[in-house]
Amino acid sequence: MLLLNLLFFVLSCIVLFGSGMLLVKTLENIAKFLRITEFAAAFIIMAIATSLPELFVGISSAISATPALSLGNIVGANILNLTLIMGLIVLAARGIKIKSKEVKRDSFFMFFFIILLLILFFVDNSLSRADGIILVVLFFVYCYELLKRRKKEFKEHLHGHVKRINIVLNSILLVLLIAVMLFSSRFVIHYAKLLSIDLNLPPLMIGMFLISIGTVLPELTFGISAALQNKGEMVLGDQIGTIVVNSTLVIGITAIIHTITTDVLLFMISSAFLLFSAFLFLTFFQGRKISIIEGITLIFLYLLFVFIEFYVKMIR
Repeated sequence: MLLLNLLFFVLSCIVLFGSGMLLVKTLENIAKFLRITEFAAAFIIMAIATSLPELFVGISSAISATPALSLGNIVGANILNLTLIMGLIVLAARGIKIKSKEVKRDSFFMFFFIILLLILFFVDNSLSRADGIILVVLFFVYCYELLKRRKKEFKEHLHGHVKRINIVLNSILLVLLIAVMLFSSRFVIHYAKLLSIDLNLPPLMIGMFLISIGTVLPELTFGISAALQNKGEMVLGDQIGTIVVNSTLVIGITAIIHTITTDVLLFMISSAFLLFSAFLFLTFFQGRKISIIEGITLIFLYLLFVFIEFYVKMIR
């Protein structure tokens, strides 16, 4: 049964990833129609689009009364994005230049939201519905302020070279892909729960490693593609935006549907790594370029995180 459950889990992740990739392309076409600049598209549209797998996993896990899977997924996905994913993108691009001061400022907001999420959890070792409401409200407030600061980056909503019929087709495809992602995420959750039983692992760890790897593939694919085209700030915009969306909107909606509780010790260890990874990422941001050496450092940090998490599980 273990191999069968693993096979179906992998297939579900592939469908989730494939629909996510198509969704990203669909949203890119819609962005072109609305004449949104590349940076704005990466920071707002791409970040939300690539976070949709985490959102659907969160909704599915909350409905199935296992919200710890979503918490593990969010923490794992954030650590993955800050370390392994960012490191691989930096290596692929042979370093990423940081040109905009606005990007550096938004990295501080990212760090603030991570700290807030951890504070809300450790107040009573859970994320209640009230905590979820706070996170969701802050997400929309942040988006409003973001749009106000970046309103000059948006052009007039003209049709340009994209025909209306293409936008209609893309809009229909958008709805269909969201439906596919919702159903595939439910299968991911179902087989992840079975794997947690087969492997005798807590849901937090299944979400942190198996599910998070499956749901961050769109960020990795988009990040490497953008980096190879020398669009470093699109990469940074997507990475920062994704972490903000995960830490506020996704986990907030999950908590509103079902209060989140989990293994406190494992979450403390993963939280410490998340905080350190975010701090290291923020430190690298203060220069003019994220170098190859810094990228390698981020990759090794993730490998250390995996080793410590499984070591703690083995000795308990």
